[in-house]
Amino acid sequence: MSGAPCHTSTPFAARRARLCAAMQPGAVAILPTAPEVQRNSDSDYPYRHDSYFYYLTGFTEPDSVLVLVAAHADKPAQAILFCRQKNVEREIWDGFRHGPDGARIAFGFDAAFPIDELDSEMARLLANAPAAYYALGHSAALDMQMKNWLLAVRRQARGGVTAPAVAHDLLAMLDEMRLFKDDAEQAVMLRAATISGIAHARAMRASKPGMFEYEIEAELLHEFRRNGAQYPAYTPIVASGANACVLHYNANNAQTRDGDLVLIDAGCELDSYAADITRTYPVNGRFSGPQRTLYELVLAAQTAALDVVRPGQKYSDIHDAATRVLAQGMLDLGLLAKDKFGGVDDVIAERAHQQFYMHGTGHWLGLDVHDAGAYRDLTLDDKPSRPLQPGMVLTVEPGIYVRPAEGVPEQFWHIGIRIEDDVLVMPATQGGHTILSAAAPKLADDIEQLMRP
Repeated sequence: MSGAPCHTSTPFAARRARLCAAMQPGAVAILPTAPEVQRNSDSDYPYRHDSYFYYLTGFTEPDSVLVLVAAHADKPAQAILFCRQKNVEREIWDGFRHGPDGARIAFGFDAAFPIDELDSEMARLLANAPAAYYALGHSAALDMQMKNWLLAVRRQARGGVTAPAVAHDLLAMLDEMRLFKDDAEQAVMLRAATISGIAHARAMRASKPGMFEYEIEAELLHEFRRNGAQYPAYTPIVASGANACVLHYNANNAQTRDGDLVLIDAGCELDSYAADITRTYPVNGRFSGPQRTLYELVLAAQTAALDVVRPGQKYSDIHDAATRVLAQGMLDLGLLAKDKFGGVDDVIAERAHQQFYMHGTGHWLGLDVHDAGAYRDLTLDDKPSRPLQPGMVLTVEPGIYVRPAEGVPEQFWHIGIRIEDDVLVMPATQGGHTILSAAAPKLADDIEQLMRP
């Protein structure tokens, strides 16, 4: 990379510099933010910027496009923003706008232009560029824009101007970058997980038989906002009784009954980063015998999974460790008949455990709840599960869901339990991992103590 981009003092500028250094010299990358979406005649859905765009800019206004030009010969790399003009009248209605000049200064871009000039400037920026990087096939609108920009460049062919001959998928490069969280990201994610953990504890303390699930959800949302989180990271799941056996339940409108467990899967979004925590607890504050038995099984599965979260272990090892513990528990508790299986290996080989545990044990976490990044090593022909490395953040979330069925002990019917934490992979010298969501009570005795009147 010849020369150096300006304004490398922020994490966003540092990420732009890294991306430019990985691009073909002189190539151009184009990355728009998300569009606003109308809800009805005079209202839009709450606006959420595009995560990739935010990762490189920190800029949250709609109608914005980032363009990066990689260094070439004696020309340094450039980061260029296209955004809305200042407009005093619109700001009265819709709020503050930075405008190109303000955004350039505040966010450290090398240049900024009004969004209305995007088409004309792209014809100039793409002229003689060897390659273009953008989200191939992800947006019909962007694909059409790229087609028009390339046509505009090709019309200059008689003057010796050439259009990019190669297109690369920009998101594939950004996925790998986003998988590893820098210090600034780790700090925000720890705070998001802590706020979310405090909210789970509040929901536990507030719960009592007869409350509606949405009343418990309101306790969560109150605590998120009270602590500065802007939004829930996803629609919260507050599932009582048999509803907990529905993995994506989010009606949150049932009335809790004495003796129910409540499964809450909820996390806040803070400064664009997500938390994702699940806790399960008795609405009356006391686990029944069968509930505690299954709860301790899931907790043991999570402990086994967490034990393998360290650098060098394969991502798939996490699921394998949890599944083995759960499968043995299913045999021991009579959920699966021992006379049908020789042991855990047979249960897993025949996938019999999937009657009660049918999902994976986690996912990447970051700007998105199910965050960017490959789960397999795509550099190898057989694409094995990729090894964990410091800076990765993932969830670890085993569960068990028992629906009524022939041969299943009735004492366990309608019990759904999931325990989920947000985990940062650390160097082996620092223990291999740290749990970001430790503020959410997890041990059965701790939950009962918290909920005691």
